[in-house]
Amino acid sequence: MPVVIEAVQAVTGRRPKAALLKGRSNYACLQRVRDGVGEEPQPGLLAGGELVTALKAADAAPDSVLGAEVLALREWAESQAETGGLADRDDAPSHTPAAWAQVSVPVRECLGATNCPYGTECFVELSRDRAREADLIVTNHALLAIDALHGGTALPEHDLLVVDEAHELVARVTGAASQELSGQQIERVARRALPWLTDTVASDFLDAGETFRTALDLADPGRVNDAGSMMGLALANVRQAARAALSDFKATATKGLDAPRIQAQAAVQEVYDVAERMAGLDEHDVVWVAERERAGRWAVVAPLNVSGLVRESILPDVTAVFTSATLTIGGGFDPVARQLGLAGPGRSEGRPAPAWHGVDVGSPFDYGRQGILYVATRLPPPSRDGLGEAALSEIVELVRAAGGRTLGLFASHRNATAAACHVRAALPELTVLCQGDAQLPELTRRFIEEPETSLFGTLSLWQGVDVPGETCELVLIDKIPFPRPDEPLTVARQDAVTASGGNGFMQVAATHAGLLLAQGSGRLVRRLTDRGVVAILDPRLMTARYGSFLRASIPPFWTTTDADLALGALRRLSGSRGSDERVDGVLEDDE
Repeated sequence: MPVVIEAVQAVTGRRPKAALLKGRSNYACLQRVRDGVGEEPQPGLLAGGELVTALKAADAAPDSVLGAEVLALREWAESQAETGGLADRDDAPSHTPAAWAQVSVPVRECLGATNCPYGTECFVELSRDRAREADLIVTNHALLAIDALHGGTALPEHDLLVVDEAHELVARVTGAASQELSGQQIERVARRALPWLTDTVASDFLDAGETFRTALDLADPGRVNDAGSMMGLALANVRQAARAALSDFKATATKGLDAPRIQAQAAVQEVYDVAERMAGLDEHDVVWVAERERAGRWAVVAPLNVSGLVRESILPDVTAVFTSATLTIGGGFDPVARQLGLAGPGRSEGRPAPAWHGVDVGSPFDYGRQGILYVATRLPPPSRDGLGEAALSEIVELVRAAGGRTLGLFASHRNATAAACHVRAALPELTVLCQGDAQLPELTRRFIEEPETSLFGTLSLWQGVDVPGETCELVLIDKIPFPRPDEPLTVARQDAVTASGGNGFMQVAATHAGLLLAQGSGRLVRRLTDRGVVAILDPRLMTARYGSFLRASIPPFWTTTDADLALGALRRLSGSRGSDERVDGVLEDDE
């Protein structure tokens, strides 16, 4: 933002005002900070930050550390209020999500500036005031999506919208428009509401949570289509119980501000709204039972399509610029434009679509000379059973030739772990880090600081790692990153495209895979001096009918299926280090 401000001033002679704007939960809430949540921690004689350090050093119980973190955050928030700061979470003392939850407030539970006793000091309102006075506002995809979903109430009016990393916008809007519901969540809200409920209503609300938990446990993971199924009936039961609880809140309404009551009612209202949406099984929504190994089961609802939301709520009254290094999926802008509601310059789905124009401004990188794309056609197609012996052996040979210096991007944590274990056993002289060994920032730091170290992982590494130089000279991709074939939202979206006469696989699954391939392979060349190999161990990239579409999504590296050629290039690149010769040209010999 400072660079943009200086550039605008240099061109126009006027220095614009700028503001950074985030969602409500990114700022501390003074009502939570001052009125507290639950019992006050016992701080002893130390200040908050000192107490956190002392307790961690003493390996204290998690509850004690949490209490100290909350104390430190409260002290920091008060200092922000005194100095005119915004109490932005990014500037806060080190803390856990559980601690931040005790000093921030969900949107639903906010009392509102006019009702809150601290409304005139509210950090969120202060950030909004500064944004309204600004010429330039910087925000994120999530708040842009929330603004669209809530009728333009989150962002000030604006004439121009610039969306960077625009390839992520559809996923962010989908996430903002999605909701979840679990048995634990219902029971927690019900217990919070107990002081304002009659015995019968309270009992029914708690029972609804237990019944919902049982239905989730007995249901098959996947889409919910039948209102008469166990899940459909359980959702209707939750909706009914939450509606009755809301009626009790209205019947016990009192004059004056009662913050705990207002916030408990807001939590019940949210349960009701989510259950109402899920139980309705609207044709424009997808409802399914999801499962995670540690988190258990819960119900999810997401929009079948967000192109209409983007077109009608984000784009109508503004000129918009969408920019990203990976907007030309399959070699063109159409796949992403279609997702954004710009199916064509004229009309989309029978409704007007804004006119649009795509411009590919090229790249500063000479991909054909800086990198090789090696596709291992000698390997069998990937199996759902994980990496086979041939693929594991190929990985070892490639990592050995590169002397480590490998970023491994895998379709699953199981594959990443299997590959890491195999390479460690075969090449004990090289260090291989694997996602899950430690926190990702720590693993990434070591990968950057220790050039011969390799890092293997899954989706968060495909887009979130920027490692220029000799630390990353080999990018390994185990298979084409298609979405899971049983993922309910993907299946529903593919079916909808097919039903309307389109190619569901190409418009949904192949476009998703092309985007990730563009992002993943783009990890190799980050600077003009970078050299290396992208190795994709999935022969379908060359043999399948959709292969050309996916290859067109990848930077235009020099392409080969010759393993010896790729291994030789990596060995020469590795051998050039430590000499006085430039590495430029190491790969050109193979052209």
